[in-house]
Amino acid sequence: MTYVVTEECIKCKFTDCVEVCPVDCFYEGENMLVINPDECIDCGVCEPECPAEAILPDSDTEADKWIDLNAKQSNIWPNITEKKEQLSDAEDYQGMKNKFEQFYSDKPGE
Repeated sequence: MTYVVTEECIKCKFTDCVEVCPVDCFYEGENMLVINPDECIDCGVCEPECPAEAILPDSDTEADKWIDLNAKQSNIWPNITEKKEQLSDAEDYQGMKNKFEQFYSDKPGE
């Protein structure tokens, strides 16, 4: 089992999860993070740290559609190992539905 980042992260990109990850398996896109499933050790420490509640175990049925995206983008986007400031308007997007269709970007983070 592994954990995945879901659409709740889009346009928020809180990085509290990155700070606690013991194996540095997070990767940064322009407006969201993903987890590399081959690197995740299933420790679960990231899940409760996410203010947007965007991290789920891959055993959760809601995680199914995010497994491939996390795997693909984690092989393209740069690794992130330190906490950064969330996006300036993160609170405006927190809890919003259908963010993937409206705002997803496959561009890498900085």
